[in-house]
Amino acid sequence: MIMSGANSLPESLYVADVVRTMDRYLIDGGQVPGFELMQRAASATFRQLVRLWPQPGLVLVVCGAGNNGGDGYLVAAAAKRHGLEVCCLAMTAPERLQGDAGQAWQAAVNDGVAIHRLEALTEAELTGLVSRAELIVDAMLGTGARGVPREQFAAMIARCNSAAAPVLAVDVPSGLDASTGAVAGVAIQAAATVTFIGLKVGLFTGQGPACAGSVLFDALVDAAQLDGFSGEPAARRVDWSSAQWQLPLRSACAHKGRFGHLLIVAGDRGFGGAGLLAAEAAVRAGAGLVTLATRPEHVAPALARCPSVMVHGVTHGSELAPLIRNATTLVCGPGLGQSAWGQQMLQQVLACGQPKVLDADALNLLAQRVPVRADNHILTPHPGEAARLLDLTVAEVEADRLAAASALHNKYGGVIVLKGAGTVVAGSAGLAIVQGANPGMATGGMGDVLSGIIGALLAQLGAAEQATELGATLHLASANRASDLVGYMGLSPGDVIDRLPSLLRDAEVALGQAVRGVK
Repeated sequence: MIMSGANSLPESLYVADVVRTMDRYLIDGGQVPGFELMQRAASATFRQLVRLWPQPGLVLVVCGAGNNGGDGYLVAAAAKRHGLEVCCLAMTAPERLQGDAGQAWQAAVNDGVAIHRLEALTEAELTGLVSRAELIVDAMLGTGARGVPREQFAAMIARCNSAAAPVLAVDVPSGLDASTGAVAGVAIQAAATVTFIGLKVGLFTGQGPACAGSVLFDALVDAAQLDGFSGEPAARRVDWSSAQWQLPLRSACAHKGRFGHLLIVAGDRGFGGAGLLAAEAAVRAGAGLVTLATRPEHVAPALARCPSVMVHGVTHGSELAPLIRNATTLVCGPGLGQSAWGQQMLQQVLACGQPKVLDADALNLLAQRVPVRADNHILTPHPGEAARLLDLTVAEVEADRLAAASALHNKYGGVIVLKGAGTVVAGSAGLAIVQGANPGMATGGMGDVLSGIIGALLAQLGAAEQATELGATLHLASANRASDLVGYMGLSPGDVIDRLPSLLRDAEVALGQAVRGVK
């Protein structure tokens, strides 16, 4: 049964090697013959093809040399049998195909599918073929492909990306590393990807969300057929629709003392807005009390903007001590700067025993210190900050985001939030990937909002990993809801903050109905 959409996708995410081992387990164990498994994958892909594009016009299926190409030939055969106009473009000589892939090619030939060989086409003929296509099916490179695609594949990927027709990718977009979400050279930019057996990590983080489009899944087999399989998932997939059920329902006699006192230490000269964004987000995310410690010149503007926040001007680290004593949870870093003032503030925060969220310049300052592991902090780096914390390049971090998040957790402890498309959360419970990406969030201040949200949830819940996953998924969901109103280019951190209450209201209604047994 095909499952589509975030609400119905499985939770477990696997690296490509484990999914291929699953495939071999099913075949070698006699559960499903290899060609039948390939037929099921092709049928699943074709069902989604006609669901998404009921009258697609000419369907061009671009087939590679391995089993991914075999899937493509069977998709083309199914399209031909159903009366669609379809042809295949063979990237390599199809008669050289072995095993199941060779059988798939022969099935397409037997069904009368027109198969064009890449090497036999002139440039003009190839250009004409691609331009006539109204839908392209990418079956070039499967999960085993890594690194820069060979020249003819790279050229074809680029040609598909520049075509007017949308692309439907089979299992994984060609050129995308299915295990990491990295792109070494060029990768297909698909409108949708139909993937099988197990969800691949690379579809959900790094370049994956941009390459895969809508991810659709078909297990191809019953879960019982994999009961004896011992491979472990690399991460969990999380989103707001699943995470929101961890929110606690408030009792009718609740008071502010039950929901924590969050102290936000932020805002050196010229950066006063960062602390205020974090404070406003914390208020909207439900913290019982929010105090902002900032430069004295930011006090009046902050009070005028957000009177529900208690604002204190501090000029020296010693002035922070009484504020820390009154707080249950801290956020440190937004607009903190790296001057002596910021260093003093961070020193006081690190010395205290309360749970804390460290972001922005707190992380940059932390990278300059001797690493000290702690169990009660949450670090929220973007790739640049992660690179400094690990003494790596940004490219090295982005080449394997799960490995980078794990390395940060091993080095610093606590919970790590590696921000970006497919945000990665690393903690003692393992790795989680926040499904989704929003290009409107590529603007200053969004990280400050995230810190405030996570800090507020940490103040209310006390559990760092739970608060982090809730906060990261809520942050993205709020940005998505705001984007529905204002688009991406004009999206501001304030827009994200403004949508928080409606999302939390909807969650409260759903939670209340679940508790009361209301359908």
